Amino acid sequence: MKAILEHLIAHKTLDKPLAKQLLIDIANNKYNEYQVASFLTVFMLRAIRIEELEGFRDALLELCLAVDLTEFDPMDLCGTGGDGKNTFNVSTLASFVVAGAGIKVAKHGNYGVSSNCGSSNVLEYLGITFKTEESQLKSDLDKNGICFLHAPLFHPAMKNVAPIRKNLGIKTFFNMLGPMVNPAQPNKQLVGVFSLELARMYSYLYQQTDKQYGIVHALDGYDEVSLTGKAKLLARHSDIVLDASSFGVNKLKPEQIFGAEDIKGSAAIFVDVLKGNGTKAQENVVCANAALAIKTYYPEMELLDAMALAQESLKGGKAKAVFNKVTA
Repeated sequence: MKAILEHLIAHKTLDKPLAKQLLIDIANNKYNEYQVASFLTVFMLRAIRIEELEGFRDALLELCLAVDLTEFDPMDLCGTGGDGKNTFNVSTLASFVVAGAGIKVAKHGNYGVSSNCGSSNVLEYLGITFKTEESQLKSDLDKNGICFLHAPLFHPAMKNVAPIRKNLGIKTFFNMLGPMVNPAQPNKQLVGVFSLELARMYSYLYQQTDKQYGIVHALDGYDEVSLTGKAKLLARHSDIVLDASSFGVNKLKPEQIFGAEDIKGSAAIFVDVLKGNGTKAQENVVCANAALAIKTYYPEMELLDAMALAQESLKGGKAKAVFNKVTA
């Protein structure tokens, strides 16, 4: 690792095979925690290269516990996190809204690293048990329309890295990788990313696959549609800018979509929104992200029609019904 660190500190980059091998070696506990922390830190000080990101992605996919859910043709809504905006759990709520609209969802998520409460934190607090058995996940998709893929269970090789990430407390390249390493590898995906540069990298990598995808970045820094300003959406055949009017709603202020200070408060917001007791701003931002997911699944659908479906799912109690089945 010393030679690799000297290589990186000299502003040199890794090719794809070396990046892949290094992450496999890290997973196999070949290096101590100080070396790993130093390795992660390098990529906080300079932009990651596409070849490096590809190598890291391929390593995690090779090491993960893969599951085959293709018979359900599910989609994932997953953000990178790391935007530092401390919003409530928008994409996780949007996942229930999408499931309520009749689209199967295989939601990949994790505990919060650079935020107060990640998707797995709030779901676990609300009584959802994470599973790894393919048969159980298929049963959840069949009966409930949604299943949850808790990243640490499907990427056990990364258990040595988790405490290092937690202690660093800031985003690392693992945040960049999260949406790309869903163990089910769904063919349809809405990805939220924390920078425009990363959005373009994702778009390049996803263009090399047959995925039906949407990659979104709010230009004021969010890794989701925030409705606080303009957002960039990159898809296979389009590259557009959206704002609140694109969804037929009013522009929001950042403080209207803040999350809570702890998991208990985050869970309270989560349940309030599902029950129809959230604020108009909270409902609109959840439905906007769900609408983008619905349009990603059905590219021919108009965005406003997708927004109407999302609103019907949330306000009509369909999303809550999904949640009730999941937590029964």
